[in-house]
Amino acid sequence: MIFSLLALSLPLGGCGTGAIWDKFLAKDDKMIDEPADKLYNEGLYLMNKDKDIKGAAKKFEEVDRQHPYSDWARKSLLMSAYAYYQAGDYDSCIGAATRYVTLHPGSADAAYAQYLIAASNYDQIPDISRDQGRTEKAIAALEEVIRKYPTSEYANSAKQKLEGARDQLAGKEMDIGRYYMSKRDYAAAINRFKTVVTRYQTTRHVEEALARLTEAYMAIGIVGEAQTAAAVLGHNFPDSKWYKDAYTLVKSGGLEPTENKGSWISRSFKKLGLG
Repeated sequence: MIFSLLALSLPLGGCGTGAIWDKFLAKDDKMIDEPADKLYNEGLYLMNKDKDIKGAAKKFEEVDRQHPYSDWARKSLLMSAYAYYQAGDYDSCIGAATRYVTLHPGSADAAYAQYLIAASNYDQIPDISRDQGRTEKAIAALEEVIRKYPTSEYANSAKQKLEGARDQLAGKEMDIGRYYMSKRDYAAAINRFKTVVTRYQTTRHVEEALARLTEAYMAIGIVGEAQTAAAVLGHNFPDSKWYKDAYTLVKSGGLEPTENKGSWISRSFKKLGLG
């Protein structure tokens, strides 16, 4: 009975009822699907010709929204990730690329999508004075590229970026270690320099770390470790300016750089065949 009354009451609104029926019966323009290839090519045009990177990304996203199970959607998802990367919208790039890897792990382009995730994190690595959480994320993503796609064309680039990211973390440890040295907190400083020697010895910071260890151990009277740090530094980097400083410091105490094979310093370098 209520439905019948409601149905009968609709025409009684006079001439304004046409607009009401239009809302029910007319198709919303936004619901009209466009051909996937048309949207995709429009995205390419916006990106390549108009240099409207974000506009292009929106077009690619529209392909995925309107034609979610098509091959065009797969291509567009990767292109939207690429477009966002070019625009410097790294979080959106990571989101799109992560979705691609999740949905299409066996695709030939999955390696590139994973590389975009890594590169987006790498490009956001902050100054060493700030928190290095983003650097850790970059390292994890770069290692994923190398592990999953070792023969891909992106593996070598990932390895180069990985070294840069590891160098950044080593630099952070050195920065904190120097601070502790300035406060004469030698034990805390040694722990930081030890991290560089054991975890980041292929970075450019390891020479200074060994020299700082020589200095810190001399300061607290553990001369055997100081001699070992200087000896390992001289053996691996004989032309380093840091070795000259370490050598001079050890000599000033009436000692010679002498390696104790049982020292953690010596063992750390032996693991990588550097000692």
